[in-house]
Amino acid sequence: MSEQVESGQTGVFEALVGQEAVVERLRAATRAAGDLLAGGPGEGMTHAWLFTGPPGSGRSEAARAFAAALQCPSGGCGACGACHQVLAGTHADVLYVRPSGLTFGVDKTRELVLQAASRPTSGRFRIVLFEDADRATEAASNALLKAVEEPSPRTVWLLCTPTAEDMLVTIRSRCRQVTLRTPPTSAVVDLLVRRENVDPEQAAQAARAASGNVERARQLATDPEARERRSEVLGIPARLDGTGACVAAAARLYELAEAEAKAATAGLDEQERADLKAAFGEGSTGKGVAKAVRGASGALKDLEEQQKRRATRIKRDTYDTALMDLVAFYRDVLAVQLGARVELSAASHEGDLHRVARASGPESTLRRIDAIMLCRERIAANVHPQIAMEAMTAALYQG
Repeated sequence: MSEQVESGQTGVFEALVGQEAVVERLRAATRAAGDLLAGGPGEGMTHAWLFTGPPGSGRSEAARAFAAALQCPSGGCGACGACHQVLAGTHADVLYVRPSGLTFGVDKTRELVLQAASRPTSGRFRIVLFEDADRATEAASNALLKAVEEPSPRTVWLLCTPTAEDMLVTIRSRCRQVTLRTPPTSAVVDLLVRRENVDPEQAAQAARAASGNVERARQLATDPEARERRSEVLGIPARLDGTGACVAAAARLYELAEAEAKAATAGLDEQERADLKAAFGEGSTGKGVAKAVRGASGALKDLEEQQKRRATRIKRDTYDTALMDLVAFYRDVLAVQLGARVELSAASHEGDLHRVARASGPESTLRRIDAIMLCRERIAANVHPQIAMEAMTAALYQG
């Protein structure tokens, strides 16, 4: 076996920003896994891990890096074929699960459990990397519990959720928890400058605006349209001067989110439909082609249903991003009102921050933050987003 990657080297864990303690823990588990395969006790390694942390902290990246380290003969060198395959999502012994809809059903979970139970074909372990595991339904969670309770000898489950409370307590009790923190602004800036070649000043602005969310910071630093959408959202509180303005602001919020979600899915949807039709022989000639093309209608209908569920999820995520930008604005307002010396994520709208802060008190600001959080809950409960946002903007105006 090749020597393990030394702790001073980064390897597959290089992408984890500001998570030094987590990296050291995962390295120790990787060494224990190597000991286990060599016939030792493997203390420090277990069959189920639960990665938790706030949005953008890198839960999925940490799980993927750990999966690569477990498959790598050198413990995560980042240069070998096993590391490249895991990080690229093509390793035969790593099952990648990311629910495309709002939920993940029991039938898919049972199928996943069966796949996970088989022995690894070429890798050291059979690994299931389950992103957004909190989207599993109750029945699906119970099916998952059975697999976690009675694991196959060489199977490792890596579950990712925002908080441990999102999973059944019986599943939590059988997993070793890895908690990621919100990365410091300086670490996010360093990542953007070093890996994305972003101007340091632009990187600093994006990092502050994202409040430690690495993916959001990367988007704001590299996508001018994303920056423009955020700027328009942050300008809403200063424009709420009457009922008509509240209705118009809600409509604009809804329009921005819908446009962003459509842009994110349109090209992918069209490509998937084209690929499916090509797989069933559309455009080809020969015996049996016509029958095969007719048989594609059912598969196409299933694909459209999956795409509809994915679009709903992306829309929900887009609404939530806009609402959390508003929360960040009012959090900055509260900081100004209380005289707190903290980093302002909405510093680019400092004039609006101070105007809103002078026009109300901390109690009103807290009520406004509560109104935004209530809007998030209503959207999650299937209230029409525009109606929920109209109620929210009215509450923001009234204070």
